[in-house]
Amino acid sequence: MNNNSNQPILPPATIGIVGGGQLGQMMALSAKSMGYHVGVLDPTPQAPAAQVADFQITADYQDKSALIMLAQESDVLTYEFENVDEAALIAAQRYTKLPQGTDLLHITGNRLNEKQFLHDHGIPVTPFAPVTDQQSFNYALKRVGTPAILKTVAGGYDGHGQTDLMQPELTAAAARLIDQPCILEARQEFRAEVSMIVTRSAAGVVTTFPLVENRHQHHILHTTIAPANVRPAVHVAARKIAVSIAEALKLRGVLGIEFFVLPDDSLLVNELAPRPHNSGHYTIEACNISQFEAHIRSICGLPIPAITQVEPAVMRNLLGTDLTVARENLMNHPEWHFHDYGKAEIKPQRKMGHITVLNQNVDEALNALQQLKGEQ
Repeated sequence: MNNNSNQPILPPATIGIVGGGQLGQMMALSAKSMGYHVGVLDPTPQAPAAQVADFQITADYQDKSALIMLAQESDVLTYEFENVDEAALIAAQRYTKLPQGTDLLHITGNRLNEKQFLHDHGIPVTPFAPVTDQQSFNYALKRVGTPAILKTVAGGYDGHGQTDLMQPELTAAAARLIDQPCILEARQEFRAEVSMIVTRSAAGVVTTFPLVENRHQHHILHTTIAPANVRPAVHVAARKIAVSIAEALKLRGVLGIEFFVLPDDSLLVNELAPRPHNSGHYTIEACNISQFEAHIRSICGLPIPAITQVEPAVMRNLLGTDLTVARENLMNHPEWHFHDYGKAEIKPQRKMGHITVLNQNVDEALNALQQLKGEQ
């Protein structure tokens, strides 16, 4: 196969997905509905994505030989999370296409690289500084000030690998973190957290999904409201930033962009996710195409239509025992679009599924979902 060909990859070609979680599952479902074959690499037997795929290679993500095996069996390769071994992916590109490339991972898989990339391209971000030891920590504190957040540059998600700093001193929690490379970021007093999914076709056409509002509990996304209830100018500004980032990255696939809305309605980019994003799950039911179909279309070189949202929506994550409560209440809620990821074990704060409700009255949908009391 000529992996440098610019020809579109049409069904029934095989798409290889690195990662078998819920994002991979919804990617696979979208690809299968379009007639593609799907293979998955994941260390967990019968991982969520593998349950709906044609085959699974059960191996660690860092297993170079397993990744090459998936590449050899696939016409195109994609990934569903950031922490993939870049060197292994570079090796795999000898055998198949990887439209997303590895530069995207190099940037977004490291918080310092990401902030520097955004800053260098004129995208507004919070003040930041690198931290590698106590001396650089002290310098970073002088530069960034407090309150601040110290984060590891790699790994960590949903609040892991970070600690708040309210005073300019090395706390015990901070001392434990700076054993590895970190970034210190100024903490922002924001009015809302919003996000936008953006994609770009092989022909370079950038397409954005609506701006949505995100509400978190314990650092984990709890509820997404689509569209976000912010001034029209904020929607316009977010789209302008999203297009700039997509073009600067020469994006293929989809990218999730998290923003802070400051009290004056200006925006700061908080984080990038180089794949479908939790806050975009509502698109499955609420938009003319989902973020997952957009991702498949982009990596396969197919055109992407202009995005329209057919109705306002509220998406709620089901964390831990929320799933059990939701199953028990399913008979009483025909309005629920219920998604169970099929994970083998329910764990506290683990994303087990989600529910989306379409309703012109967003407050009504929000209130109904807030009454779902499982894990708090």
